[in-house]
Amino acid sequence: MGWRLRIPSLICFDAILINFAIIISYLVRFDGNITKPYWTNLFKLSIIATLIFLVIFYICKLYHRIWAYASTGELMTVLKSVTLGSLAVTFITYMTKFPVPRSIILLFWAFGIIFVGGSRFAWRIFVESRHHGKYPVVKNKKRILIYGAGDAGALVAREYKSHYNGSQPVIGFIDDDPKKHHLTIHGLPVLGGRENIPSLVCNYSVDEIIIAMPSVPRNSIREIVNYCKEYVASIKILPGVYQLLDGKVTINQIRPVEIEDLLGREPVRTNLKEISRYLKNKVVLVTGAGGSIGSELCRQIARVGPKKLVLLGHGENSIHKIWLELSEKFPELPLKVEIADVRDKPKLEIVFAQNKPDVVFHAAAHKHVPLMEMHPDEAVKTNVFGTKNVAEMADRSHCEIFVLISTDKAVNPSSVMGATKRMAELIIQNLFKGSDTKFVAVRFGNVLGSRGSVVPIFKEQIAKGGPVTVTHPEMTRYFMTIPEAVQLVIQAGAMAKGGEVFLLDMGEPVKIVDLATNLIKLSGFKPGEDIEIKFTGIRPGEKLFEELLTAEEGATSTRHKRIFVAKPAEIDYATLISELLELSKKQIVDGNEVFRCLQKMMPKLIHYRQEKVG
Repeated sequence: MGWRLRIPSLICFDAILINFAIIISYLVRFDGNITKPYWTNLFKLSIIATLIFLVIFYICKLYHRIWAYASTGELMTVLKSVTLGSLAVTFITYMTKFPVPRSIILLFWAFGIIFVGGSRFAWRIFVESRHHGKYPVVKNKKRILIYGAGDAGALVAREYKSHYNGSQPVIGFIDDDPKKHHLTIHGLPVLGGRENIPSLVCNYSVDEIIIAMPSVPRNSIREIVNYCKEYVASIKILPGVYQLLDGKVTINQIRPVEIEDLLGREPVRTNLKEISRYLKNKVVLVTGAGGSIGSELCRQIARVGPKKLVLLGHGENSIHKIWLELSEKFPELPLKVEIADVRDKPKLEIVFAQNKPDVVFHAAAHKHVPLMEMHPDEAVKTNVFGTKNVAEMADRSHCEIFVLISTDKAVNPSSVMGATKRMAELIIQNLFKGSDTKFVAVRFGNVLGSRGSVVPIFKEQIAKGGPVTVTHPEMTRYFMTIPEAVQLVIQAGAMAKGGEVFLLDMGEPVKIVDLATNLIKLSGFKPGEDIEIKFTGIRPGEKLFEELLTAEEGATSTRHKRIFVAKPAEIDYATLISELLELSKKQIVDGNEVFRCLQKMMPKLIHYRQEKVG
């Protein structure tokens, strides 16, 4: 039926239903014996009621809904519309002194809901019965348990039933609420709680468990996943509560459990309005724009609507990739690509003079700990003097905000990479003292999925059949996702007053060996049997655990409950300038020299490197 014919057809159909409801009401009221005066009364009432109800139905957009997907929301709209119509009819008949028995109005209201609402749901049942025949019956399909007998679980079960032509691959539900046990949802039983999973997997040959609890905290999800993966190879998850907002879910939205689901804490959320306010209609420059963090920064900044986004990077391939992506997704956004090295100060002067950025995010850095131990001079050139160059250009250009992306490895550093990032923090804190620009640093832990991080490496090793290499059985790290890290960086810019080092409450640190074990299990293998975990020993510059603060820094809360700010370190800035000058004169710098310079700037520094080497 065409759209132009659909609304007139529905109006005509509703007019018939309204009149039918009036007739039934009179028949019920007078026990099937309607006298002639009341037939006249009925005829007049039908004209008034039909006109009023059709107008109210149209105003309430009853004719603009797709009734093939009718749910409780549509039922509430019908209830509201019929109630408003009945009240309007009552008011008009009262004001005009039209004789209508009150019982007729009540009966008419009830029958109106039954006929109008029932017709909509009858149409949905008819459409669903037709659709069942369009899906092929799938043979040898998996046998599935749904963990969670709530709204999300019911939606998942209904989608599977529709997709498989009524031949349900779902055998039932698991739920930790005893009140739901022994009940049925869509004809499927709630088979008990978590403790019943081992026997159910055995008795029903369960192949897969789907976790359908999108509003449950992450720490609970991690506990459930860890329990379930002991008994089944395949675990999938419904990722977020937003899929339930329109009352629909599809099989494609159900995805395998990722390592991010096992962080054991809630994701960091940012104040989007606050972010929008300081980035919207501003010229924003991102260094290292082709990297994992830099490219995600560009994606999230682009959504806010800056005046111009400048992508600066040294690697042309990675910059070209993010440039093409942003050009396609945000065709109206002015983009400028700058192929430049942060160590090239004359080129940076040209870039800043041409683009005049208001906000700078400095993500360009050397970050791999073992490589920087081999090449400390390169770490110094990029992480120290590259940061100094970009920060000084931001100062000279009177940028509003400069955000340095730092690392937890800058706290009591034991590696050249951490030491050079600590120097970078000290440089911007020194610059802030005499500048109009708000200089801040953001310090966070390891980023899941970034280039060179453990998760992609582990996945490659698992794909090759192992072994998965872990440096030490007791090694722990703080972890966060790339979007979380970037949201923290952008939020820090919004909270910047100048000179701060922001850090994230990242929950409890995670053992690397546990991370490897979980990934092996989530890939459908057994650790130690199918895939071996091999310990290789701590590499140069590494610590068993990382810290987010030094003893002197302390931490104070901010208006964001998950973000804290460290107290600026007390250092001799004259010594800082002197040591940087000495470093700049040398072509080759070794790791111990970097630490000697840092020790002179910060005499209270706990010298982990000396303890390890000595």
